[in-house]
Amino acid sequence: MKDMLAFYLTTMKTSVLVQFQYRVANYFYMIGMIAEPIIYLVVWSTIADAQGGVVGGYTAGAFAAYYIIWTLVRNMNIVFTPYGWEWRIRRGELSGMLLRPLHPIHYDLAYFAGWKIVVIVLWLPIAAILALLFRPTLEPTGLEIGVFCLAIWGAYLIRSMLLWVLGMISFWTTRVAALYEFYFAAELLLSGRLVPMSLLPDWAQRLADFLPFQWTFGFPIESLVGQLTTQQLLAGLGMQLFWIGVGSVLVAIVWRIGVRHYSAVGN
Repeated sequence: MKDMLAFYLTTMKTSVLVQFQYRVANYFYMIGMIAEPIIYLVVWSTIADAQGGVVGGYTAGAFAAYYIIWTLVRNMNIVFTPYGWEWRIRRGELSGMLLRPLHPIHYDLAYFAGWKIVVIVLWLPIAAILALLFRPTLEPTGLEIGVFCLAIWGAYLIRSMLLWVLGMISFWTTRVAALYEFYFAAELLLSGRLVPMSLLPDWAQRLADFLPFQWTFGFPIESLVGQLTTQQLLAGLGMQLFWIGVGSVLVAIVWRIGVRHYSAVGN
């Protein structure tokens, strides 16, 4: 356990140093992602004003808060993607990773976790500018802030595990782009990324309750915006733990079976 902690801390530190060297590139990448939430924000704020000030329990100020926090949660959700698995296998990079004493997922989790620290620091001035422009309504309690801080990392772990499982399909075939796109489309529609969950049809909300997507996106945002009760906040953290557990088990099973099918040459 001590060695594992040292590995995580060292890898995270390395990631922080590397990403701060490319802070301008990181900033431009983050700024490039702002267009999407601003479009959503303007559209739904306009609809809220036209509907008497409230839509689905959200005022224009609440929509502003939702989509400003959206920018941080979206960046926290960036993990090693399934497309990267094709690259690793094709170039033989995975061969070298198999020689290490630790499971390869630990490197991805640690490296991207360090990257998130840089993301949070770089996000703060962006959030300040957006707050000045759109004037969000945001008065979180201490509990909501605490849950949010846990939820964004829970979301990171859930998405890391699930996309690792999806990426490991590359052990059997590299022609899985259609499957990836289907997964990402479902995530887009049922996660709270397009609109808050309360604005979805009832059937979509019920379907989302059985899927992991909203716990990686909608729940962290809503936990800070103030749309959830104390019971819902705690239940949400419980669901995140559940999906982290499910993802961990799936990673272990699929890795054990899939690595037997792996063959590639190193550089």
